[in-house]
Amino acid sequence: MSEQAESVLTANRPQLNNHMLRRDVRFLGNILGDVLVHQGGRELLDIVEKIREMSKALRAEFIPELYEEFKQVINGLNPEIRHQVIRAFAIYFQLVNIAEQNHRIRRIRDYERSAGETVQRGSIESAIQVLKEQGIAVDDVKSMLEGISLELVMTAHPTEATRRAILDIHQRIANDVMELENPTLTYREREKLRDKLLNEVLTLWQTDELRDRKPTVIDEVRNGLYFFDETLFEVLPNVYEELERCLGKYYPEERWHVPTYLRFGSWIGGDRDGNPSVKSNITWETLTLHRALALQKYEEQLNNLMDLLSFSTNIVEVTDELQQSIQRDREEVELQTVEVWRNEKEMYRIKLSYMLQKLANTLDESRKGSTKHYSSPDELKEDLLVIDRSLRHHYADYVADTDICKLIRQVELFGFHLAALDVRQHSQEHENAMTEILKYMNITDDYSALPEADKIELLHSLLKDPRPLTSQHLEYSENTRECLDVYQTIYKAQQEFGRNCINSYLISMTEGASDMLEVMVFAKEVGLFRVESNGTVCCTLQSVPLFETIDDLHAAPAIMEQLFALPIYRAAVEAQGNLHEIMLGYSDSNKDGGVVTANWELRVALNDITNAAKKFDVKLKFFHGRGGALGRGGMPLNRSILAQPPHTVGGGIKITEQGEVLSSRYSMQGIAHRSLEQATWALITAARLAKYPEQEAEVQAEWEDISRGISEVALEKYQDLIFRDPDFMTFFKESTPLPEVGELNIGSRPSKRKNSDRFEDLRAIPWVFAWTQSRYLLPAWYAAGTALDDYVKGDKERMETLRAMYANFPFFTTLIDNLQMALGKADLIIAKEYAGMIADASIRDRIFTMIEKEFERTSSLILEITGQAEILDNVPVIQESIRLRNPYVDPLSYMQVQLLMELRELRDRGEDDPVLLREVLLTINGIAGGLRNTG
Repeated sequence: MSEQAESVLTANRPQLNNHMLRRDVRFLGNILGDVLVHQGGRELLDIVEKIREMSKALRAEFIPELYEEFKQVINGLNPEIRHQVIRAFAIYFQLVNIAEQNHRIRRIRDYERSAGETVQRGSIESAIQVLKEQGIAVDDVKSMLEGISLELVMTAHPTEATRRAILDIHQRIANDVMELENPTLTYREREKLRDKLLNEVLTLWQTDELRDRKPTVIDEVRNGLYFFDETLFEVLPNVYEELERCLGKYYPEERWHVPTYLRFGSWIGGDRDGNPSVKSNITWETLTLHRALALQKYEEQLNNLMDLLSFSTNIVEVTDELQQSIQRDREEVELQTVEVWRNEKEMYRIKLSYMLQKLANTLDESRKGSTKHYSSPDELKEDLLVIDRSLRHHYADYVADTDICKLIRQVELFGFHLAALDVRQHSQEHENAMTEILKYMNITDDYSALPEADKIELLHSLLKDPRPLTSQHLEYSENTRECLDVYQTIYKAQQEFGRNCINSYLISMTEGASDMLEVMVFAKEVGLFRVESNGTVCCTLQSVPLFETIDDLHAAPAIMEQLFALPIYRAAVEAQGNLHEIMLGYSDSNKDGGVVTANWELRVALNDITNAAKKFDVKLKFFHGRGGALGRGGMPLNRSILAQPPHTVGGGIKITEQGEVLSSRYSMQGIAHRSLEQATWALITAARLAKYPEQEAEVQAEWEDISRGISEVALEKYQDLIFRDPDFMTFFKESTPLPEVGELNIGSRPSKRKNSDRFEDLRAIPWVFAWTQSRYLLPAWYAAGTALDDYVKGDKERMETLRAMYANFPFFTTLIDNLQMALGKADLIIAKEYAGMIADASIRDRIFTMIEKEFERTSSLILEITGQAEILDNVPVIQESIRLRNPYVDPLSYMQVQLLMELRELRDRGEDDPVLLREVLLTINGIAGGLRNTG
C-alpha cells in the first residue's frame, strides 16, 4: 500500500472495511484466474497458484527445504511459461492497487456517513474548529489565510513505470468495481458488469505494459495534463468551497472568499537540466498545450451553464449591467463558430453565446488581430461576475453560489496558462554561456576562471549597466544560443500567456551567488529584468537556487546573505513582493549524506536560511524537491508540510509531485480531494503553530543538539560505506538491477548527468530505484542504527530521552516513522539473493554482512524507541498490506535474480537476448507495482 494511505485510512470499523477490501481483491483475483485459464490453459493457473502457495508458506514459516524447493520451481520454469507467470503476478498487483485505491474512497465515504456531526481528524473543518476553540479572532484567521500558500509541482522525473494506456484501463476497472457497490443493481446488471470487468482484465493481459520507446517530452506533458483534465480542474475548486463552508460555519460574521493559496505548477517541458530534448520550442509548445486545455475546460463549463441558465425575462428581471454587456458584445463580437441564442428572453444564454465565441477567438491565433477575444483571464472573470450579480438580482443565489462561483474560482486558479511552468537548468550551462559572451565582448578572457568575488563584482556591474551584452546578429555556439533563447521564450510567453505562466528559473547545483546573478544578467538582456530611468527596478523572473548536496546546504545561508546585501538584487526581490523562492533537494542530499543526515541538514538549512533572510526583511518560499520514494524524501503530503519548522512556512511552500505519486494521489477524484484537504489542514495547522508556538524552547534546544550529534555519526557511517569503501560500487552495480533500469523506457531524461560510471554522476532516481527493486531500500535507513546506538550507549536515561523526542519532537517523530516504513518494506532474505550475483565472494560477504548487521541494529533500536513489538505496529493498515503483498512480490524478485544472471552472462560473452531483457523489465514493472515505490 502507498505511504499516502497511512494518513487517509482511519481506524473506524477496521474489520468490516478490511473484509470488503479482501472481498474486492478476491473478486478481481478470480477474474484474473479466469483470464489466465482462457489465455494460457489450466496449466498456467496451476503453476501460478503453486508458486503463490509456496511463497505464502515461506512467509508464514521459513523452512530451508521448502525455500530450496521454491527456488527450484522458479528456476525450472521454461521461458514461455515463465514469461506468463511474471505477467500474471505483475497484473495481480495492478488489480490489488486498484482495489486499495477504491477501498480508500470507500473508507472516506464510510466515515462521512457514520460520523454524523463528528468532525474528522485531519479535515479542513477540524483545522477551523481548533482556531475557533482557541479563541483566534476573525482578523487573525484572515491574516493566516493570506499568509499560507502551497504549490504542488508536477515533474517528469522517470519514476512512473506504468504506461498511460495501462492507467486508462485501470481507471475503467476502478469505475466498474465502484459501480458494483450500487445497491440498486439487478442480478442481470451485476452479471453484465462482471463480464465487462472480465473483458477489461483480458484487455489488460493483452496490452503491452512496456513502452517500446522512451516517451518524448511532449508525451510527458500530455501525461501531466491528464490529471488536470480528469481530476484537478474539478477537485481544486471543491477544496476551496469546503474551506469557505467551514469558515462560514465557525465565523459566520464574515463573508468569505478565500485568497488563492493552493495551486499546481509543472516542470514538464521546462526542466532542461540533463535533458537535451527540452529546447525553447518544446517549452513554447508546452505552454500552448497548457492554454488549449484551460480554454477547453472553460468552454465545457460555459456549455454546461448554457443548459442551466434558462431564466426568462418573462418571469425574472435581469440587471441593466447584463443587458448593456450583451449590447456591447453584439457590436464588438462577430459570431463565427457559435450560433447566437434565438430566444431573446433568455438573456443569459445570449451572453454565453458571445462568451463562447470570445473563448474560441482566444484559442485561434489567426483571429486575435481582427476579432474580439479575451486578452486576459480577468476579462473572462468580469463577464462571469456580470452574470453572477444579475442572478443574485432576481434571487437565483443557489446557481450563483455553486456553478458561477466555481467557474470564477477555476479562472482564478488556472487562468489561461493552467499551471505555472518552472524552467530549470544546470548552473554550469549558464557559466559556459557567460564565459563565451564575455570573451566575445572583450570584457574578460576567461570568466569561468575568475574568483567568486570577482565574478560577483562583474555581474553586479553588468546588471546596473543599461547597455545590452548580447545581440541576435552575433554568432554564438549552439549551447549558448539555446541558453539565450530560453529567456527570449520566457519573455514572449509572459506577454502571450500571462505574467504568471513562468515565474521561476531554477538553477541546479547552485554553489555561489554568481550562479544566480548570471541568470539575472541573461534576464536583463530580454527585458525580464530592467532598471527604469527613475531608478525603479522591474523584475518578472526570479532566479531560484537549488541547494542539493550537504556542502551546498551548508553554504546556502551565506550565499543568500551575500545576494541580499547587493542593492540591485535586493531591489529585484522587492519588485517581486519581497518574497524569494529557494529550492532544497532531498534526493541528492540523501544520496550524498544518507537519510538521517539529509533530514537533519535540510532542517538546519531551513532555519539558517530563514534567519539570514530576516535580516533583510525578505520572506522565503521554500521549494521542497521531494521524490516519491522514502529514500528521496517521500511521505504523505500533509506530513511533508508539518515536517517543516512552523516558522519557515510563512512565505509559502512548493513541493514536487512526480511519478507514481501523481497516479496514486490524483487519478481518482475522491483520493485527490482527501489528499488536498489534508494538505490544507496541515497548512492551517502550521500557520497556527507559527503564530502561537506550543513547544518549550529550552527542551527543543536540547533535542536539537542530540539530533545534530546523531546526524554527525550517521554521516560518518554512511560515507564510510558509500564513498570510502573501494568495493562499494562493485557491490551496488552487481547486486541490483541498476544497469537494466536504464533500459526501461520510463522517462525522456537520461539516468546519468554525464556519460560516466562515477557515483557522483549517477542521478538519485536510479540510485533509489535500484535499491528498492533489490529489496534493500538501503538509502532510506542505512547508518541510522549506528548513529542512534552511539548516542544511547546502553544508557537507559538516554533511551528515555529518545522516547520523549519521538513523542514530542515532530522532526524526530517523522524521522523514526520514515525509518520504520523503510525497514518494513525492506527484506534482507531476498536482498541476499541479489547479493549472490556478485562475482567476488569476498566483496559480497563482507559488505552484505555489514548491511545486515546495520539493518538488525536499526530495527532493534527503532522498536526500543517506539515501544512497539514489531516494525510498523503504529500503522497496522500498512503493516498488514506489506505482509499480504510480500508473498506475491517474492516470486518476481527470485525470477528477476535468475533472469539478471542469465542476461548478464550472455552480455559478458558479447551476446544479447531481447526476449530475456523484456522479461527482466517485466519483473521491474511488477515489483514496482507490488511495492508501490519505484524511485
